Amino acid sequence: MADPSTYRPAPGTIPEAPGVYKFRDSTKRVIYVGKAKSLRSRLSSYFADVATLHARTRQMVTTASSVEWTVVGTEVEALQLEYSWIKEFDPRFNVRYRDDKSYPVLAVTLHEDFPRLHVYRGPRKRGVRYFGPYAHAWAIRETVDLLLRVFPARTCSNGVFKRHSQMGRPCLLGYIDKCSAPCIGRVTEQGHRDIVEDFCDFLSGRTDAMVRKLEKEMQAASDELEFERAARLRDDVAALRRAMEKQAVVLGDGTDADVVAFAEDELAAAVQVFHVRGGRVRGQRGWVIDKVEEVDTAGLVSQFITQFYGEQADLAAQADAGGSPVPREVLVPELPEDADAVADWLSKLRGSRVDLRVPQRGDKRALAETVARNAAEAFTQHKLRRAGDLTARSAALQELQEALDLDTALLRIECIDISHVQGSDVVASLVVFEDGLARKSEYRRFAIREAATEGDVASIAEVVRRRFARYKDEDPLAGSSIDTATASEAPGELPGIDPETGRPKRFAYPPNLLVVDGAGPQANAAADVLAELGVTDVAVVGLAKRLEEVWVPGDPDPVILPRTSEALYLLQRVRDEAHRFAISYHRQKRSKRMTASALDGVSGLGDARKAALLKHFGSLKRLKAATVEQITEVPGVGRRTAEAVLAALGAGNGEDTK
Repeated sequence: MADPSTYRPAPGTIPEAPGVYKFRDSTKRVIYVGKAKSLRSRLSSYFADVATLHARTRQMVTTASSVEWTVVGTEVEALQLEYSWIKEFDPRFNVRYRDDKSYPVLAVTLHEDFPRLHVYRGPRKRGVRYFGPYAHAWAIRETVDLLLRVFPARTCSNGVFKRHSQMGRPCLLGYIDKCSAPCIGRVTEQGHRDIVEDFCDFLSGRTDAMVRKLEKEMQAASDELEFERAARLRDDVAALRRAMEKQAVVLGDGTDADVVAFAEDELAAAVQVFHVRGGRVRGQRGWVIDKVEEVDTAGLVSQFITQFYGEQADLAAQADAGGSPVPREVLVPELPEDADAVADWLSKLRGSRVDLRVPQRGDKRALAETVARNAAEAFTQHKLRRAGDLTARSAALQELQEALDLDTALLRIECIDISHVQGSDVVASLVVFEDGLARKSEYRRFAIREAATEGDVASIAEVVRRRFARYKDEDPLAGSSIDTATASEAPGELPGIDPETGRPKRFAYPPNLLVVDGAGPQANAAADVLAELGVTDVAVVGLAKRLEEVWVPGDPDPVILPRTSEALYLLQRVRDEAHRFAISYHRQKRSKRMTASALDGVSGLGDARKAALLKHFGSLKRLKAATVEQITEVPGVGRRTAEAVLAALGAGNGEDTK
């Protein structure tokens, strides 16, 4: 592991101009490329105290052995050079938003004499036009099947096409009029190409014009008494409309835009892109990437746009595809600091002005929120994917046991998290994982009592004390040296079992590992309480949110688990579940307090009647909208009290408006 101070540039030698820099390892291989508005300011941040750096940044600077830079004239030039170097050197620490080849597209082989429509995965080829990507191959086939009635283009392979040409008769699609049968000369080469070009125009967004054209032909056929032809055209229009319904109409102004959204934590991020063409969502893509350095959403936007559109432009140039991969608008959740430079760079790729902006209202804002929900769902699924796999769970438990140097297998893990808003309504959650899976029936929640005003460390100590004091009360063998097997021979006296119900008591079983949300102080507080209670068979760790460091009580330095390790994924899953459970309880408690406070001071209304009112109406909003007569239907509430309740809620004079 290299010491960054050994290759730090001398003070004053780094220019303040914009530029691009490269970190190299001991073999002179480029391991990271970045750009900066001020090289001096940006590079100096890498040579701060190593302990304060982002986990991946720390790994990068300790792997590198040298750094070099190139000064450029403008930020746009910096964007171009950064992308070129990332593409050329493929640095291991740079995020690459590569096209996921599992996304299928609809390919139209325009370079062939008789173009073919087919589902395709893989690199782009010259002379082929692509539509998509689509989420599933069946979505492409379903759309094509609907459109073949109107645009009977060839879909068969070259081998099938050649064989039927030799046979002199078409395939089944030719017989049912879903192919114009160019293989047997039923349509000329130019006629078939016209059909394919109409098909491409329809998928490119010229849907309304195509429908209007067919409707005019249908009306003309009807006027000329060609009713069979008019009926066929009517069915063609219906088929086009069904195909249009397959793609959600999100905007009515023919918008040409990409909508980008992120879901992230300190070390990873999920990105989703919806491609809107002609006012309809034509495709969707998504990635989950590791963060290389501590970067906010605006920084992720800049990185993504540079990498994604640069690569798309290269692919389009290689395939000699018509049109530009860059839309007229790119809608993002936050604008990067170099937003003007990024917009200029996109405009250069497109050949016309590109707007980079944050949608503020209307349909575009609603669509951006939909994309954000998709990103959050993808991020959650990414985290859960490993948790649902038995082999991965077993590997995670084994890896975590080895990393913490524990003697016993981690069959049961418990995690404690504290939730509050500026010290009010302080609550805690305790979640349980057995064999790496959540055991929700064992979840517990706590309202903090004594330590509510003393901070998170004291709150953690209170929860641990209450949880394990109950454990010692319910299990007489806890902390003792009595042989469990001998003690369990007496019927009705099994430790931790309720003799009346035969079920385990609520706090009967201790965890093998107790995880607290926090760093060293929280972990030390939990360990001190366990020692005070005489519980010696429970390991304790703290999981710090910022860099996902694992803190063992008494150790001055944290345990750093590899970013891609199964053990870290498991700990994150446990911690996130505890956080979710704590927040839900905190919101519930705060809501009840705010509801109750609205009725405080109402003469003749005690706690029992407050509860009865809220139970009867279900919410404060419904109570406020009720009439005096409706409120007096609640047992124990008279007319004068009902009027006082409505007056306290600001609901007017409380008169019956019926």
